Amino acid sequence: MDFEKARFLMVEQQIRTWEVLDQTVLDLLFAVKREDFVPAAYRSLAFVDMEIPLAHQQMMMTPKMEARILQDVAPKPNERVLEIGTGSGYLTALLAKQAESVTTIDIIEGFSREAAAKIARAGVTNVHFKTGDAAVSPTTILDSHETFDVVVLTGSVPVLPKAYLDVLNLNGRLFAIVGDAPVMKATVFTKTGTASFAATDLFETVLAPLVNAKQPSRFEF
Repeated sequence: MDFEKARFLMVEQQIRTWEVLDQTVLDLLFAVKREDFVPAAYRSLAFVDMEIPLAHQQMMMTPKMEARILQDVAPKPNERVLEIGTGSGYLTALLAKQAESVTTIDIIEGFSREAAAKIARAGVTNVHFKTGDAAVSPTTILDSHETFDVVVLTGSVPVLPKAYLDVLNLNGRLFAIVGDAPVMKATVFTKTGTASFAATDLFETVLAPLVNAKQPSRFEF
């Protein structure tokens, strides 16, 4: 398989058409080899516009979703990123290429271990891996008073836990997909003051929920 040709077509036919035009992001999609993060059985599908199965009934996001997240949170070289849901480690590596550092948490230890090995082989050295259940709050896993400039949730949540907004620095950005199927909204929340946030709705989509995502009280007849 000609991976470079497939990568080029992915960028031109999927990524650009989804309004990802930031050249830094496009360059990273060529620099970080997606096929190296896809399970071996699906390597030939690394550049297809589909979610790819991982272990433990989890899925790897589509290439255009990963690219759009990277563009919309736009990590800077002096910024610290928190990622909830390491998964394959591919988005982790992309974020790390732009940021000062990435702390990534996954509830599944095998994902953390395998992603760490793949990221090391990719020559990325500024990622800190943690294992634990951060679906409701990251504070029990992180060091006390640890804050970030960017937070990314790689699974959907019915409602956004306030604890994630609390770990944002001023002007920090949080990407989350919020809601219930069949309609969820991808949103970036920007911290504008001590307790104030601006929300920018990006697009509607459907994404599997974070494991153990908190469910709101629901009215039943």
